[in-house]
Amino acid sequence: QVQLVESGGGLVQPGGSLRLSCAASGSIFNIYRMDWYRQAPGKQRELVATITDSGSTNYADSVKGRFNISRDNAKNTVYLQMNNLKPEDTAVYSCNADVGTTRWLRYSYWGQGTQVTVSS
Repeated sequence: QVQLVESGGGLVQPGGSLRLSCAASGSIFNIYRMDWYRQAPGKQRELVATITDSGSTNYADSVKGRFNISRDNAKNTVYLQMNNLKPEDTAVYSCNADVGTTRWLRYSYWGQGTQVTVSS
């Protein structure tokens, strides 16, 4: 079993910054990909950013140039640095990881989510 624990959410004013963290623990052989998703009230869940085990990244158009995803493979942790935050970034942010628990078995795991609120 693998657990993902997010932290770093909170209330921030427009234009401010936050850094989210998501730490994976448990039976981990390799983490192939880690993603950040978000879901605002009344809206569908949106893929915000992705990073592979080789370090390749991808971002939603709405956050390009403002958000940066990174990972520390030694700590099995992914980060989301969010700058120049806007009210429309308000959402519950969740991490998802594509984890190999052995050389042959891979599963998708979710964290519990962390609230980000951008408001003056």
